[in-house]
Amino acid sequence: MNEIANAPDIRGEAVSYQAGGTRLEGYLAWDASKTGPRPGIIVVHEWWGHNEYVRRRARMLAELGYAAFALDMYGDGKNTQRPEEAQKLLMAAVGDPAVAEQRFFAACEVLKKHPATDPSKIAAIGYCFGGAVVLQMARRGADLAGVASFHGTLSPQGPPAQPGAVKAKVLVLHGAADPLVPAEQLAAFEKEMEAAGVDCSVIEYPGATHAFTNPEATERGQKLKMPLAYDKSADEQSWAELRKFLQGLFAG
Repeated sequence: MNEIANAPDIRGEAVSYQAGGTRLEGYLAWDASKTGPRPGIIVVHEWWGHNEYVRRRARMLAELGYAAFALDMYGDGKNTQRPEEAQKLLMAAVGDPAVAEQRFFAACEVLKKHPATDPSKIAAIGYCFGGAVVLQMARRGADLAGVASFHGTLSPQGPPAQPGAVKAKVLVLHGAADPLVPAEQLAAFEKEMEAAGVDCSVIEYPGATHAFTNPEATERGQKLKMPLAYDKSADEQSWAELRKFLQGLFAG
């Protein structure tokens, strides 16, 4: 009876919100079988936009006991399968850093206001494009406990991290065979983080390439002739590392 009573009750709901006059469509997930507020995690989508993959990751975080909000950086929940359209959507969202910040922090406010969320305990994770977004928000001093990037680009989209400016702990989960994020970019990132005094951990997965967490990546990469491929081992190992990272952030 106890097991039945304590069974997870994962809820997910679409949430419309606004940033700078743009309508955004996110997705909030939480475990309704748990009582009281719990840490909240922002989840930022890949280059392709807000889709079922990022919503699934939000539900997986809810299963771990967090409140999770898969945000929308493009507006109206837009997503695409076409690289040229994805690039246009990306540039419209982050070409102006002020727009990117506005959309990110609007999502943070949605998550903080949900009754399942402890607004004093917020972290962010991102995939590919989303990884770059959360790292950029950390560089800009966002009030986050931590950020984690899965196969995200690592170069700063503006000034590099400054000493004392980064409040978040940083975790980078990187495919060692990712040609879109070559060794030189990783080395420059590690040097940047060290110079800024950031609490940063980088974990590399040998043989893993770009988008290694997404089961759709291999077929998409073959179709589009892009260096994308799913790696089950790297996916599972990196998720386990995220779990440890979040537990460390919010212990006690």
